[in-house]
Amino acid sequence: MRLRRTSITRRSRAMTGLVAGAVAALTLTACTGSAQDAENENNGDDTPVAAAGSNDEAGDSVTIGFSAPAADHGWMAAITNNVKALEDEYPDVDLRIAEGTNDVNLQISQVETFINDGVDAIVLLPFDGAAMTPIALKAMEAGIVVVNVDREFDDPNAARVTVLGDNYGMGVSAGQYVCEQADGNEDAIVAEIAGIDSLPLTQDRSQGFADALAECGLDVDARQAAEFTVESGEEVAANLLQAEPKIDFLWNHDDDQGVGVLAAIENAGRDEFVMVGGAGSANAMREIQDGSGVLKATVIYPSTQGADGVKLARLVLQGKAMSDLVEVEVPRTVQLYAPVVTSENVDQYIDSAFES
Repeated sequence: MRLRRTSITRRSRAMTGLVAGAVAALTLTACTGSAQDAENENNGDDTPVAAAGSNDEAGDSVTIGFSAPAADHGWMAAITNNVKALEDEYPDVDLRIAEGTNDVNLQISQVETFINDGVDAIVLLPFDGAAMTPIALKAMEAGIVVVNVDREFDDPNAARVTVLGDNYGMGVSAGQYVCEQADGNEDAIVAEIAGIDSLPLTQDRSQGFADALAECGLDVDARQAAEFTVESGEEVAANLLQAEPKIDFLWNHDDDQGVGVLAAIENAGRDEFVMVGGAGSANAMREIQDGSGVLKATVIYPSTQGADGVKLARLVLQGKAMSDLVEVEVPRTVQLYAPVVTSENVDQYIDSAFES
């Protein structure tokens, strides 16, 4: 069945969000500069400006708790591993990392322990954002800074800062890449292998993809949903390839399930189409570097979100800001960018990519 869903409002918001996300992503990593730069930013007025270059200097000692789901997926494992990598980077941070769990009740118990221990901040990637909202509110009411990562709470008051990837933007980036490669061919056949369809993140990715394709006169001709696993990716891809004798472009939402998708493609002996991945695994990037297969690009969904959350919690607790901004406080929401990785820029991203 052919799908065509066009939303001018969503597209406009996506383009605005992508620009804002790019700025936010840059400021997360570009927190250094000279004191003179900060003075110049002030332009002679009385607005206080965070001292540029001070963010990585030691500040007051702080205790930060971190909790995330189980590392049963390459991307999720990278989330926690990137947080652990900060332990030696900041001697002024006592980082307490709870064991990853997909049990909501256990994760609630972990946060309660952090509250009872009197930590200064909690960085939380919820297994279920709605279920974790009440305990996050309790932490905030106790005066603990909460940073919400990736899966949003139901109540914005449950977090001081929210760090997000850009699921809709992922779809937009993938769709724009397909449009560029189609180069005006409105008869190109586009297929999509999504993740878990009941998740808002999957719905957002698909909507962004459809909206971007509509800009160049394309739509999704065949779509099936998998479950973000290697096994489901292989099964769903095999079914799709059997049902579709010709495909020009295939977008797979997730590089972990993409391991199975690529296996199904190889087993089917299909190579007539261009495949785009999602999330940005090192496995996918090595395939892109090799260049001999169908996978030619992947769209980043940053696995740095947890580590970014810890860094932002530290800044809030130490009274610092993001020093490239004139704003003297850390923003309430930071959305990271979803760039497309191809053979032309893969070297820029592969060192920080996660293993599927």
